[in-house]
Amino acid sequence: MTLKEIRDKARIVGVKNYTRIRKESLIRVIQEMEGNSPCFKGISNCGEFGCLWRDECQEI
Repeated sequence: MTLKEIRDKARIVGVKNYTRIRKESLIRVIQEMEGNSPCFKGISNCGEFGCLWRDECQEI
């Protein structure tokens, strides 16, 4: 997902000052606002197969 797409999603979910937040942190904020664990790139063996960010998060 591009940074523009991530920022668009952040705007939609109501993240304030989303243009000033770095990509990984912004994804974590979005995860939290959606009621999920803010774990992007924080878990090496993630079991959340339906996560929107999984492919990028679990890159080797």
